Amino acid sequence: MFNSHEFFKKRFSAHLKEMNRYLRYVLTGHTAIVLLFFIAALAYYYQQWLADLPKNFPAALIIGAGLGLVASYSPIRTLLKEPDLVFLITAENKMNAYFRNAIIYSFVIQLYIVLLVAAVFGPMYFAAFPDRDGSLYLLTIAVVLIFKIWNLLANWWMLKVREPGIRRTDTAVRTLLSIAVFYFIVDGNMLMAGITTTLFVFVYFYDFSLSRKQPGIVWDLLVEKDQSRMHTFYRFANMFADVPHIKNRIRRRGWLVSLVSNVPFAKKHTYEYLYRITFVRSGDYLGMYIRLILIGGIAIYYVPNLWMKIIFAILFLYLSCFQMMTLYQHHRTVMWLDLYPVDISIRRKALTKLLFQLTLVQTILFSLLFLVMQVYLGFIVALAGGVLFNYLFINGYVKKKIA
Repeated sequence: MFNSHEFFKKRFSAHLKEMNRYLRYVLTGHTAIVLLFFIAALAYYYQQWLADLPKNFPAALIIGAGLGLVASYSPIRTLLKEPDLVFLITAENKMNAYFRNAIIYSFVIQLYIVLLVAAVFGPMYFAAFPDRDGSLYLLTIAVVLIFKIWNLLANWWMLKVREPGIRRTDTAVRTLLSIAVFYFIVDGNMLMAGITTTLFVFVYFYDFSLSRKQPGIVWDLLVEKDQSRMHTFYRFANMFADVPHIKNRIRRRGWLVSLVSNVPFAKKHTYEYLYRITFVRSGDYLGMYIRLILIGGIAIYYVPNLWMKIIFAILFLYLSCFQMMTLYQHHRTVMWLDLYPVDISIRRKALTKLLFQLTLVQTILFSLLFLVMQVYLGFIVALAGGVLFNYLFINGYVKKKIA
């Protein structure tokens, strides 16, 4: 006899093994050390900034928006796979225990986000409202957990609705109401907090009544949602370790390809052409590269100390170069590359050349940011130090790694 509770335990155990397999590489790599340094530095300057917090600073709006977004972001992890569309659909009426466990698991794994955001906004809350007792903030976090549970259940009910427009509208309404509730709570306006909570409860019961009218579970949607989240995790893990079964997404980006693919038509430029169009079209290399430039630029702009600005510039150069190294293994499952009459040294040289070009552009952009801020010493040090770091890192670490 089919036992959905036992089936969830087996599926959950396999899921944990799969996650731990890649998290080992993520958490033990030297990138984790760099990220810890980055977080520690941000925490230090965050505390310094809070010491001079302006009286008119919209702390209630920022904290309310952050807590509301955390409460409303409540995806359901069902751990379903494609074969389940065939083998489990006939046992739908026996899956209550499975989906109950899936909702509980989804709530537990999202607790760390609530605790992280609570820890981030805690110092701002006490700096903006020094006359308030700490128990009030803890009570606010407890309300966040209650709204988290409500949003989880509402999300589960809405996954029975096939129309994506209805689901998007419902998510948007609940998100705005959650933000409004916590803005009023933090601001101390309990009357408006009660009114918006009542509106949220109305939407909550509407979702329940709507789900009751649906014919059954939309299995293909559940599988699609879970596969999308696992794909996101695999793409993240692929920065640190080889993930053979990751499905790479290809985007055309014709105008960008035409800009970067202008290389001589010769054998020695084969891999140079391949890696350029791969960087632009495949996976999320281009998006990751741009995000690291933007985040690095923001950190450089707002960190007050000159030498910390330089350290952050070098740090983000390292992160960009390290993440782009995975380009070398991107085509590992394509056998045609093994048939190319091109020496392996040309392939390695093409990658190191592209990495140096990308990090050089990033170095120039960071240096120009120092010019905009009129920190001329920083411009000289960032430009010279960035070029030197790129040369040493690529010719030292990268060449050994890909060899």
